[in-house]
Amino acid sequence: MLPLMRPGDERELARILAEATSTSTPLEIMGSGTKAAIGRPMQTAANLSAKAMRGITLYEPTELVMSARAGTTLAIVERELYDRRQMLAFEPIDLAPLVGGEPRQASIGAVFATNSSGSRRISAGAARDHLLGVRAVTGAGEIFKSGGRVMKNVTGYDLCRGIAGSWGTLAVMTEVTFKVLPMPEETRTLIFLGLPDEIAVEIMCTAMGSPYEVTGAVHLQQPLAMRLWHAGLNATRRSVTALRLEYFSSSIGYRSGKLKEMLAAYGEAEELDQEGSLSFWDELRQLSYLQESSRPVWRISTGPREAPRIVQAISAYMECAAVYDWSGGLVWAEVLPAADAGASDIRRVIATHGGHATLIRAEPAVRASIDVFQPLDPGLEALTRRLKTTFDPAGILNPGRMYASM
Repeated sequence: MLPLMRPGDERELARILAEATSTSTPLEIMGSGTKAAIGRPMQTAANLSAKAMRGITLYEPTELVMSARAGTTLAIVERELYDRRQMLAFEPIDLAPLVGGEPRQASIGAVFATNSSGSRRISAGAARDHLLGVRAVTGAGEIFKSGGRVMKNVTGYDLCRGIAGSWGTLAVMTEVTFKVLPMPEETRTLIFLGLPDEIAVEIMCTAMGSPYEVTGAVHLQQPLAMRLWHAGLNATRRSVTALRLEYFSSSIGYRSGKLKEMLAAYGEAEELDQEGSLSFWDELRQLSYLQESSRPVWRISTGPREAPRIVQAISAYMECAAVYDWSGGLVWAEVLPAADAGASDIRRVIATHGGHATLIRAEPAVRASIDVFQPLDPGLEALTRRLKTTFDPAGILNPGRMYASM
């Protein structure tokens, strides 16, 4: 087992990183370690965790802004927000149970480092869109700050957006500042059963284009819908298409009725009440439908209308079960085990239809042998290398986790 370093503050972290750079010592960067099995396996000399840097440092509910040290667990952040009837609007997902990690233990720093965004992303934006400011330490041990407590910061480069989604390969975050939003007064969900993929995506796109403020649109194929924890839905043994309506109680009944009228041609919609809706969307955050398996899982981002074609094309090469989130813009595809987890065929399909595919779950030997993240085109690869060299000149931060040569 590799030694674990847990610096208690920013200065100690900077000293550790400066020493590691001077000795070219590669480090695995983590928060609570819940996503350690995602990405390419790394050859490192030690683990460096931000878990000891914990605590909410600023919370101004009237200003809708919060700051927290990077190691603070998401559960603590959301519990504090819940007490004030506020929330993280991008609805971060929990990847840990998919790869053998502990559920609900992710750190807030890791949420932004991996840009983990749930179903409400389609209406509220991604995690990086809610990140206002960050304090971090480069691989060379230099402390820096970017952004602040305002909605926009146009001075210099937007380092927040660059670091969000970099999976700890550019810098180690020590504190994040982010915007929060009020929780909806009421939530309802319209459910359509037994729809084929193409029709489900058509309904979701129609609903998202309506004036009725739909904040979530997801379609689960029958094999994965049967894994839902919601007893009423899994017992139907049919595909499930769900549309979420939120916000003010005074208007939600009207909007629900009008949306049902608009979509009446597609069949009769059932409706989940407040309690049923909250339970349903919470289990989607935990990706419950992918937990009862160890098969490889791909995360595919594409145009909503292209999503059914992509899944159909993949299914021509291998057995594939899929869930369409973000109105079809995000596909979770579970495939049969193979030497490359189906990478060659999936990359071929993506090249034809457009999009990006990331392998989220697979055995270490598989992840070591293929491109886990979407391969970069030459221009983007050159830019990524320059960023990596600037922030991590010795290449000690999560080396090879995203791309073999970086």
